[in-house]
Amino acid sequence: MTTATDTPMLSPSFNLSRVIADAIKLEMEADERIVVLGEDVGRQGGVFGSTRGLQKAFGDRRVRDMPISEMAFTGMGVGLAMSGYRPMIEIMFVDFIGVCLEQVYNAIAKNPYMSGGRVPMPVVIKTAGGCIGSAAQHSQCLWGTFAHLPGMHVVAPSSPYDAKGLMAAALRSDDPVIYIEHKGLLLSKLGDFPHGAEVPKGRYTVPIGEAATVRDGRDVTIATLSASVRDALVAADELAGQGIDVEVVDLRSVVPLDADHVAASAARTGRLLVVDEDYLGFGLSGELITRVLELLGPGALRGIARHGVANVPIPAARSLEQAVVPGSASIAAAVRELVARG
Repeated sequence: MTTATDTPMLSPSFNLSRVIADAIKLEMEADERIVVLGEDVGRQGGVFGSTRGLQKAFGDRRVRDMPISEMAFTGMGVGLAMSGYRPMIEIMFVDFIGVCLEQVYNAIAKNPYMSGGRVPMPVVIKTAGGCIGSAAQHSQCLWGTFAHLPGMHVVAPSSPYDAKGLMAAALRSDDPVIYIEHKGLLLSKLGDFPHGAEVPKGRYTVPIGEAATVRDGRDVTIATLSASVRDALVAADELAGQGIDVEVVDLRSVVPLDADHVAASAARTGRLLVVDEDYLGFGLSGELITRVLELLGPGALRGIARHGVANVPIPAARSLEQAVVPGSASIAAAVRELVARG
């Protein structure tokens, strides 16, 4: 019987993009129906390296470099899914989804429903979001946009362990999955992650739709996802020195949204702060808070707040980006303000 200590692990020198490429490779070896389509996914191995080595391993019929025409190759993925394949479509940056959104929300999301389940769409749309100083057209997350459109799962991992497991789960799913990497994490080495840094070499999955508590606390619950989990953990360490004990919940998935896990945590701590690198307006933070209050009742918590990106385009200047995007310092300040209310 293999125990956790016996399980071979990937090297701590691997970066996150290599972990994701490893996950895709293992699933492609196990299922010859998986094909990869996208710009620079083949010879270059992806702009961040998260498809590196796949074309050499599987050939250009299964890992295909596509022209700069997202609408065309996303539509090709729809046709492949209808023909029995399991395509993974890479949209280089999530900001570019607008040029192929019709295929995403009118075909991929709706074909299974409109066909009464006779036309499955086992499609993964893999894309990179997040703020790394790349200005308004290359710095969005947009998971709230996808979550608003029914028919698709939406995941955004924060750690190497989850990144590999959620990719495997997405590629095995018979439902369409939007898999959003964070540009600010992809080149980080496993040893630099505060949680989930140990990654088994073999195949495994992380269930889509299940949140995880990554730090226990008694005074405040922070619910967040993707790179903001790392920032929340840094803030929690700072706040611990100030006598505030913070619990951090990693949502991992936006759809399905594990509000039950967040509600249980908030019920224990009495306070909830939702941190979101996506836009505040009509987004994840408001949806999660509403669901928690529906589960617990409006008077169950001593304090509740949200901290996210104001409804403005992301500024180009790094200093201005940091002023509008949540970071560890602003998260810590938001927690202190929430606790000060009582």
